[in-house]
Amino acid sequence: MITLRKADERGHMNYGWLDTRHTFSFSEYYDPQHMGFRQLRVINQDRVKPAMGFPTHPHRDMEIISYVLDGALEHKDSMGNGSVIRPGDVQRMSAGSGITHSEYNHSKDDLVHFLQIWLIPERKGITPGYEQKYFTESDKRGKLRLVASPNGQDDSVSINQDVSLYAALLESGEYLEYKTPDNRYTWVQVARGELMLNEHFLKEGDGVAASPGELLKLVGEEKAEILLFDLF
Repeated sequence: MITLRKADERGHMNYGWLDTRHTFSFSEYYDPQHMGFRQLRVINQDRVKPAMGFPTHPHRDMEIISYVLDGALEHKDSMGNGSVIRPGDVQRMSAGSGITHSEYNHSKDDLVHFLQIWLIPERKGITPGYEQKYFTESDKRGKLRLVASPNGQDDSVSINQDVSLYAALLESGEYLEYKTPDNRYTWVQVARGELMLNEHFLKEGDGVAASPGELLKLVGEEKAEILLFDLF
């Protein structure tokens, strides 16, 4: 079975400095029908104005992945990490037993556009951690590139949960298939562009949940970027 979560049905908040859309319930947006999917708890699509951002704040017991689409996101945390995350980078922060961090638009002129993703960890109270890796466009062109996994397989970032995250870029007419394994589930998030998934037309912000055994056929319509989650 395939279930659609359309972009226009998501929660939407605009605070002036931040325009954010929530696939699942988050902060002031609450929808008991959309509290997450399997171990996937949050997908927020954020656009932050130049030189603005999220001041230092705490997290616990969550695997947090940042995926930048445009611009540059500056990160600092209580572990002493400081970095700038740009398109192609995948950042993983394990909040675990407790961490504080800040995120700001690194530019004084341009918006930063990124996805923030939260995954429920395999257990509570783990030691906080941080990792960031870069993946080229050719790594993802017309194929699913593993970018996060439980064991850091294929030089992906490692996460503390039995979830694998893939990224792909599809030009118009480019095609790929993915069969959801038995006893597993799939979530596809359209980060940008347009594509066909089986008989469904998808655009930026759309999400799709797929049940075990479901064969997904993806065809690029307008230059598309997707994230695909393999979940239990």
